Amino acid sequence: QVELVESGGGSVQPGGSLRLSCSASGRTFCMAWFRQVPGKEREGVAGICNDGKTTYQHSVQGRFTISLDKARKDLSLQMNNLNAEDTGMYYCGSSPYRNYNLLDRREYLSWGQGTQVTVSS
Repeated sequence: QVELVESGGGSVQPGGSLRLSCSASGRTFCMAWFRQVPGKEREGVAGICNDGKTTYQHSVQGRFTISLDKARKDLSLQMNNLNAEDTGMYYCGSSPYRNYNLLDRREYLSWGQGTQVTVSS
């Protein structure tokens, strides 16, 4: 089991930016950010693997950038030009395998506790 600790959430106005971070302890190969709002399933936002494979949800492409410091096992998500639809609890997920679909939550074995992102005017 990998322990994941997220940080960096908060409240921001539309058009603003936030940076999320996730620190992992243990063996990881692919990591990703997911978000969830009440009453809906957890959805993949962006994922990245140690071999450089990267995937973004269509709605965040061009606005969000995921990065991974492999040596430190630190995952980051730079979120720019945020809008109200980006609001939700953001979770960091980790897998020791090279996942087939980086945005499928079923492929991740470990999860962080989540950090809230609220975009509102």
